[in-house]
Amino acid sequence: MSVIQVQNLSKRFIIQHEKGQAGRYTALRDVIADKVKGLGRKRTAVQEEEFWALKDVSFNIEQGDRVGIIGRNGAGKSTLLKILSRITEPTSGSVKIKGRVASLLEVGTGFHPELTGRENIFLNGAILGMGRAEVRSKFDEIVAFAEIEKFLDTPVKRYSSGMYVRLAFAVAAHLEPEILIVDEVLAVGDAQFQKKCLGKMEDVSKGEGRTVLFVSHNMGAINQLCSKAIFISQGKMVSMDKTDKVIAQYLSQNTNNRPFKEMVSNLNRKASFKFVGIKRQNSNDYSAEFSIGDNIEFLFNIEVNNANESNIKTAIELKTSEGVKLSNMIDVDSQYQVVCPMPGLYRYKVTLRDIRLYPGVYFISFYIGDMSSVEAYEYLEDVLSFEILDGGPYTTRVLPRSSGLFFFTPQWEQLSL
Repeated sequence: MSVIQVQNLSKRFIIQHEKGQAGRYTALRDVIADKVKGLGRKRTAVQEEEFWALKDVSFNIEQGDRVGIIGRNGAGKSTLLKILSRITEPTSGSVKIKGRVASLLEVGTGFHPELTGRENIFLNGAILGMGRAEVRSKFDEIVAFAEIEKFLDTPVKRYSSGMYVRLAFAVAAHLEPEILIVDEVLAVGDAQFQKKCLGKMEDVSKGEGRTVLFVSHNMGAINQLCSKAIFISQGKMVSMDKTDKVIAQYLSQNTNNRPFKEMVSNLNRKASFKFVGIKRQNSNDYSAEFSIGDNIEFLFNIEVNNANESNIKTAIELKTSEGVKLSNMIDVDSQYQVVCPMPGLYRYKVTLRDIRLYPGVYFISFYIGDMSSVEAYEYLEDVLSFEILDGGPYTTRVLPRSSGLFFFTPQWEQLSL
């Protein structure tokens, strides 16, 4: 049974610009000065521009579905959730919802700052259409989950953003809505509480048959919780399918598989990367496409600006498209140490032989720091990406069970420039 039906949904906003001011950076002091100068003058002509946050979006969500909504910043995800939560009206199209909806879209949504945590729990219950006795039956569970017993009778205006989110999520998840909508707001909480929230949302959906819509930029969390995903780009729905397929499509459109990158010099760092790249062994060209069993080379240039950087530690991190870390390859773990005793430019190569990764997109991060003080000089997160396209020499036979793990011994060496 469909509990959410969205048909040709569109939302238009009107953006105003002063003529001749496009692209100009305006500080607060400039605004005040312009207002003072403009006293008694005619108002500046204003240009209006149409902006479609959503355009002809259609989908159905069944009861008990756990649906992730992914896309870049500004894609229209939050606008969609606000329409589903009846916070804003669509410009055109229709939304049909069967059941009570609880939304957690922004820190403090639905809370009255002057009321205490205790009073806001009952206020939220009333907003959801629940009686006082019904809220009281869930009260102890909400307080225990939020872990705010000490501040229960404190006005929520004195809560930190993390405490706001703890209480808001606890209320939204425990007051038994048929549909739970959660935006990226969970990122405000600490890692332990985020894990707790994901577990609760999974229980709400799997165990109690309720529907969950979850927006996040954390692909690992989306993959863990959601059985389906919707990919939105520039206000339009690109796809709706199984989570792993949609995540792969989203990442492939946003990475374009970067095989190398050059960086400008940074004299403020003791040591930094000037170049990182990836290619097939014995190839002259950098590449972002490989097969299972290939030998892959990672190359990087280090620029040292300090004469006493003999304790440098470097590492290469490999993770999946869902954000799962597969390996953290540190030079000293391979009985090798990158040494840069004098200021200058140094070049290194790390070779992975007979790589055993299943087809898919993978991300590479580079780290450089000090071994003695554990000081990080530079961390290039997800700076490169590559794709395993096929089985290569393993295509015509069954892969051993261990082939999905990353078994290798990286070989480190210094190259001449």
